[in-house]
Amino acid sequence: LDTIPCLLSPWSEWSDCSVTCGKGMRTRQRILKSAAELGDCNEELEQAEKCMLPECPIDCELTEWSQWSECNTSCGKGHMIRTRMIKIEPQFGGTACPETVQRTKCRLRKCLRGPGMEKRRWKEAR
Repeated sequence: LDTIPCLLSPWSEWSDCSVTCGKGMRTRQRILKSAAELGDCNEELEQAEKCMLPECPIDCELTEWSQWSECNTSCGKGHMIRTRMIKIEPQFGGTACPETVQRTKCRLRKCLRGPGMEKRRWKEAR
């Protein structure tokens, strides 16, 4: 007895890629049209393949801030800084890195001047 060839629908269009960026999968199907009683059909009814979309954006990542440095003067007005490092550089349109250094004012005790120093200097200058 001759076996009747499988009657299959055409393949469907490929589905969208399973991801919106980077590497994913897509599938397509077809349907068995002949009645099952007419014999086994071993044709595949689904296919899958890899798909690749543009790379996913990678955002900048930073370490935590360091402790504030010591004040850069021993008296009067000065400043201190703190820093953080870039762990991951942004790529493919990811968010840019914000500042990695911050500076703030610090004020320690007033600087002491010797008594009458300024007056004396002024006299010498004349």
